[in-house]
Amino acid sequence: MPIKILLVDDEPLVRAGLRAVLEAQPDIEVVGEAADGAAVVPLVRSLRPDVVAMDVRMPLMDGIEATSAVLRTVDSPPKILVVTTFENDEYVYGALRAGADGFLLKRARPAEIVHAVRLVAEGDSLLFPAAVRDLAAAYGQDRPANEAREALTRAALTDREEDVLRLMARGLSNAEIASRLIVGTETVKSHVSAILAKLGARDRTQAVIAAYESGFVSPA
Repeated sequence: MPIKILLVDDEPLVRAGLRAVLEAQPDIEVVGEAADGAAVVPLVRSLRPDVVAMDVRMPLMDGIEATSAVLRTVDSPPKILVVTTFENDEYVYGALRAGADGFLLKRARPAEIVHAVRLVAEGDSLLFPAAVRDLAAAYGQDRPANEAREALTRAALTDREEDVLRLMARGLSNAEIASRLIVGTETVKSHVSAILAKLGARDRTQAVIAAYESGFVSPA
């Protein structure tokens, strides 16, 4: 089955460019478009996309609000890929904290756009781990560190789960973590699921942000 994607951006040229790149792939299908975050929830409910590629800055409802609305109101919500002009953007970090699964620069090359959509749809590794680390270094310190540390302490991760979380933060896929720790891929998947459940994280992006904000992994 192809990856179904919804494009959300207030610039028609950006939507047209993304559509042209993505529809050239046999495994990706653009199922709809919207010009503002306010239209996302009803479209997600009717079109049931696997991924929403969404501009982080829009006039009526920005990507942070729209991400929160989708995750709060839609059953089995899609993966959310934030699209942005600037890499080091506090809005992007806010969207990731709100539950977005990754972000993509508007100036990205076609191959990078396709790779980002596939990686986010699969959910087996962190998209652009170095960029996430830089965002955490720039903006994560603005969050209440004590609260983040207490949440990680309450999670009571096992030693092996802590090892897996550190490798997740480095951007390793489940298969790469399995090779590094000399265990099976299914074992790693079980550890990742346990980490997400204990941290109350939607996916590995939120788990890694929690690791940075708590000081468990240093973004420096």
